[in-house]
Amino acid sequence: MTSVPQPAVTREQHQSSSLADTIRNTIRRLSFDLTSGSQNHAQNYNRIPHHHHDFHDLGSEDVYENAIDDDEPESRSIPHSATVPVTPVTNDDTDTAQRHGFYQAPHAATTSQLFAAPPLTPLTLVGYGERTKNRLLSPALAEEIRHLLPLRLQLYDTWRLCYSLEQHGVSLTTLYSLSVPPRTASRPGYVLIVEDKLGGIFGAYLNEYPHPTKNGRYYGNGECFLWKSRVINRTPNASTASLAQAGSDSDTASIRSVNIQFRAFPYTGINDYMILCEPGFLSVGGGDGKYGLYLDDRFDKGISNSCPAFGNEPLSECGTKFGIVGVEVWRISSI
Repeated sequence: MTSVPQPAVTREQHQSSSLADTIRNTIRRLSFDLTSGSQNHAQNYNRIPHHHHDFHDLGSEDVYENAIDDDEPESRSIPHSATVPVTPVTNDDTDTAQRHGFYQAPHAATTSQLFAAPPLTPLTLVGYGERTKNRLLSPALAEEIRHLLPLRLQLYDTWRLCYSLEQHGVSLTTLYSLSVPPRTASRPGYVLIVEDKLGGIFGAYLNEYPHPTKNGRYYGNGECFLWKSRVINRTPNASTASLAQAGSDSDTASIRSVNIQFRAFPYTGINDYMILCEPGFLSVGGGDGKYGLYLDDRFDKGISNSCPAFGNEPLSECGTKFGIVGVEVWRISSI
C-alpha cells in the first residue's frame, strides 16, 4: 500500500505547536484548581455559624449554644425561629441594605420618644364625706397643682383628705393632729386650700406636714409654692350659692372645673421663710414682716401679702385681709 505523504513540519511550526499545547494544559489545570478551590471554600463557609447574618432568626439560647460550640469539628444546623420579625429597610439605600443584610427594628423609636415621660394616670380624690357639699378641690384644680409638684409626687394618682373645715370642725389643733403622716409614708407632700367669701380658691404646697415648732422656727424647702385660682365662664345661672346647693357631687365638680384660671408663685431664693406654724396661727411665706398666707386658729380671718419668699401677689380678691369660708389639707403619698 502506498503511504500518504505527510507534510513536512518545519522547526518553527513544531515549536509553535508545543507552545499551544503547553498553554492549553496550563489553562485546563488552573480551571480545575479554581473550581475545586471554590467548592472547598463554599463547604468551609457553610460550616461557620454566621451569627451576624442570622441574629434576627436566632433565639437567645441558640446564640449561646453556638457561641460556646464554635470549636467543634462538625458543623451544626441552626434552627430558625420567627420570634423577631425583620422589617425591610425603606430608605434610599434599600438595595445596599438588603445586599449587606442590615436589620431594622419593626418600630424604631426616636430619641425623644425613648426618653419622654409616660402620661400620668387621672387623679382620684379620697376623703370627702357623702354629706360634704362645699368641696374646695376639684379634679381639674388638682391636675393644675400636680404638674408643679416634685416628680416623685406626680406619679401618685391618689390624694387623701386630711382635714376639712366642714367635716372636722373649726380647730387649728385638729388640722395639725390629722395632718401627721403615717410612719410608713415616704416623703409625702401636702396641699393647703382656702376659700374666701368671694368664692376665690387659693393656697400653698408644703413639702412637710403643718405642725407647730418651738421658738418660732421656720421649716420647709424650695419645693414649696403659693398658688391661686379663679373659675371663669361659669355655666348660666351658676353662682356661689348654687354651688353650695348643688344636688349632686358631679354637678359641683363640673361647675368648678370650667375654665380655671390658675397662677403659681414658686420659691424665689431670697430667704428661707417657708412654713411657720404655732398654736395660734398657720402661715406660709414670709419676710419684711409680711406673710404670703396667714390663717388664725379660729379660721375666721386670713391675711395674704406679697412676701419676699415667693414674690407673690395677694392671693385673695378681697384684698390683704379676707374672710375664710373653707379650709382643706390634702396629703400626697403612696398610702
